[in-house]
Amino acid sequence: MTDTGGGADKADGMPGNERARKEIRPMTALYATPPAATPAAARATAPATGPATVRTAPSARLRRARPVRRARLLRHARRGRLIRPESVLLASGAALVPWLYVLARTVPSTAQVGHWNAAWVGLDALEALGLLSTAALRRRGDDRHRLTAAATGALLVVDAWFDTVTAAPGGELAVAVAMAACAELPLAALCTALALGRGQRTVRDNPRLTPARRPTTE
Repeated sequence: MTDTGGGADKADGMPGNERARKEIRPMTALYATPPAATPAAARATAPATGPATVRTAPSARLRRARPVRRARLLRHARRGRLIRPESVLLASGAALVPWLYVLARTVPSTAQVGHWNAAWVGLDALEALGLLSTAALRRRGDDRHRLTAAATGALLVVDAWFDTVTAAPGGELAVAVAMAACAELPLAALCTALALGRGQRTVRDNPRLTPARRPTTE
């Protein structure tokens, strides 16, 4: 029996197995499953309507929510107009004026009180705390030293006032006046100047201030 296939392969000059492989390769390429697309390729080949829909939906919701938010802001603004801090302060200050007359007419000039020592120790402790905190904050270049300076200055004025008006006549009154004139009131003036922003120190003035401790204001 004659092998026609083998003869034809030999006539073409290639073995039969090799020719069969070449015929199978196009068929496998035709029916092969395409490789999975990468995320970047999937985004590149995605239809244009997908991302546009995702982007416009939140903006549409925001546009629908804006009138509601605007109404809330208007309500808060109206409440702020009705009750302002200035109005509360003015009303409180005006109410204290007739109260001063009541105190002057009803409070006795002398009284025996308890915890007198605790009251003065507490006041002086607050003054010491205020002076130390003001010095520490200013040394660091922290602008919050203005707040502690303002509070400490008020405490020093109160201390000078009560020291003077509660002192007995004679040597006690002289000591109270000397303390107020030489210590308490000058310190109160210094704290007031610091609270108002006078005598500022910057990094150039104090080389110990590092850039991390730079004051917020020039």
